[in-house]
Amino acid sequence: MNAEAIRKLRLNFISISMFSFILVMLFTGGLINLANDQKIRSDMRAMLDYIISQEGNLYNEETGGSYSPASGQSGSGADSVIETFPFLDYAPELRYSTRYFAVLYNRSGVISDVKLSHIHTVSRDEAIKAAREVLERRASFGEYGDSYYYKKGELPHDGSIVVMIDASTLINLNQSVTRSTLIICGVGLIITFLAVLALSGRIVQPEIENARRQKMFITNASHELKTPLAVIRANTELEELINGETEWTHSTLRQVDRLNGLIQNLVMIARAQEAEDPGTLTDVDASAAIIDTVRPYESLARQEGKTLSLDVVPDLHMTADESRLRQLAAILVDNAFKYCDEKGDVSVAFSRTRIGRQMRLTVSNSYAAGKDVDYSRFFERFYREDTSHNTNREDRGGFGIGLSIAESICNQYKGSIRATWKDGIITFTCLLG
Repeated sequence: MNAEAIRKLRLNFISISMFSFILVMLFTGGLINLANDQKIRSDMRAMLDYIISQEGNLYNEETGGSYSPASGQSGSGADSVIETFPFLDYAPELRYSTRYFAVLYNRSGVISDVKLSHIHTVSRDEAIKAAREVLERRASFGEYGDSYYYKKGELPHDGSIVVMIDASTLINLNQSVTRSTLIICGVGLIITFLAVLALSGRIVQPEIENARRQKMFITNASHELKTPLAVIRANTELEELINGETEWTHSTLRQVDRLNGLIQNLVMIARAQEAEDPGTLTDVDASAAIIDTVRPYESLARQEGKTLSLDVVPDLHMTADESRLRQLAAILVDNAFKYCDEKGDVSVAFSRTRIGRQMRLTVSNSYAAGKDVDYSRFFERFYREDTSHNTNREDRGGFGIGLSIAESICNQYKGSIRATWKDGIITFTCLLG
């Protein structure tokens, strides 16, 4: 895992952690505020139902007794009211703390009374106007303005009533709870972000150490393998000088060359994982570099009876390391020739994307057997697709790491690479920033 992959891993950890925290906070805060809002609505509905049952009163105006029905009943009647509205049993200050007004109508829809004894800031005309607006609404219960709840009901002795209760105190309290919840969540978000940021560094530290050890191992192993391979080659070549070339010495030298190629590619993978030094980047004529890299393959195409087509938009420049750009093109073209069908076609195109400033390099070849191939795995190191990497192509089979190197190069230039197959043609598309 290279430095860029570790950085992305850390960012993903931070993003997922913060997203999870935000979801929990939104759920918890939303649930608290929703429950509080529902409690206010439930209490207001119960209070309005009680006032309607008392025909707009909170207590018996004649006896001064609280909770008695408006008709003047007492005793068991009062107990009945408390059973219907249990909150009355623990609200002795109800008549002094509740602010409301009520408009009563007879059976003909004419106003018969307007009760304003429990509110000071609303005039008779304002009460009638508000009641008229409420009567036009379809809902029998709801909010009116910023601080009132209303309810429409039928009077026990015929007629109808509209009651509007001032819930500004409870609404302001609910808003305060909402503000406090947001502040607490905001502070918690900042604290959590700082904690996750600190923890993420410690969490990815083992990956950083593993990457360092992996790179060291590849470098050391490559260095240690070179000496015995050089000895094997020298001994084999000496044997050929003494006894002449045989099938066995030829096979040994070929395998030594393959091992040397594998070592070189392993070193290239280790280097490809390192971030490029910005000082080595220069303005490169990318079109010319692509053309110079692909031209030598024309002779190979003629030898194998294949067709090579080149479509490169001239004078396209980008800031890059020219050797890496040439390496990318060589890997893809070499791969295309290795696995192109007999007498097939290989095409290379290089242009600028329509949107943005990215460059697009596409390398295609005929590949009739590619319908059921898992192309998502082509960029895994040492991956070999059985149907395409058969023993008949052993001398060209490669090591399964060329495309991995190509992907690393694309990632270094903030780009991407993907493989697609359609109508017998496999295409590798590279986007370079």
